Amino acid sequence: MSDPRTATPPQPPPPPPPMEDNPQLESSDEGTGTPNGAVQDSRLRPEDGGFKLKFCTVCANNQNRSMEAHLRLSLAAYPVVSFGTGSLVRLPGPSITQPNVYPFNVISYDQMYSELAAKDSRLYRANGLLTMLERNRGVKFAPERWQDWPVGKPRLDKYKQDKGSKGSEGGVVDVVITCEERCWDAVVDNLLERGSPLNRPVHIINVDIKDNHEEGLIGGSAILDLADSLNAAAREEREKSGEVGWVDGTGDARTGFDQRVPEVLAEWQERWPNLAALWTLGWF
Repeated sequence: MSDPRTATPPQPPPPPPPMEDNPQLESSDEGTGTPNGAVQDSRLRPEDGGFKLKFCTVCANNQNRSMEAHLRLSLAAYPVVSFGTGSLVRLPGPSITQPNVYPFNVISYDQMYSELAAKDSRLYRANGLLTMLERNRGVKFAPERWQDWPVGKPRLDKYKQDKGSKGSEGGVVDVVITCEERCWDAVVDNLLERGSPLNRPVHIINVDIKDNHEEGLIGGSAILDLADSLNAAAREEREKSGEVGWVDGTGDARTGFDQRVPEVLAEWQERWPNLAALWTLGWF
């Protein structure tokens, strides 16, 4: 059964009324599945057509953790792309010495699903791979490799059906969120190797998430909470200082936002103490 979150959504309802006219929104966090203090009010998210930060999520294989976060962010109307940093896509096989190996950028999630279902549908349904691939093929075409991403090149044509593609067509993002420290290292090192041809700042944040389906779901919630908090800070700075220079990574609003990111991350870390975080400012 496919993930219902990847289905084409119906026309969104009109935005909710202001807080002062709807006091019921001040209800408890109990039963929501997120820590107390997590940003849950949808009015802090950009469904209303307001400003949206652009995000990139990264894990080793662009299969589990980065794809759950990609889906969560896209459902919250954020522009988002996702990648893996490994040399090849490696999925569990019948034994630890027999992984299923695929190249990045070429073999689609749908092809992987069909191949594994034909090999041993019982095994790959039981270990969650088929369920994961069902979700993934409803998000985008194929796993992509970070090191092969031509930053700044428009993402059109085959990418326009990807969830989160609206707003990410320009091929740049404001924030990269990795899901493992070695992936964070790979992203930081690769950006240094590229030599900053666009001279555009990008925040690189690692949220350490164990690579299993259960932790991937928790990590997706945590990354969405972090995205909401970062976007709220960016909106405040743009409202205070204007939008001039933002697109190029310059201007007072962008400077103010860049300075606030460590503070926002520290507040988020208090809400999610079991997910260790790293941060640095890099350049595209």
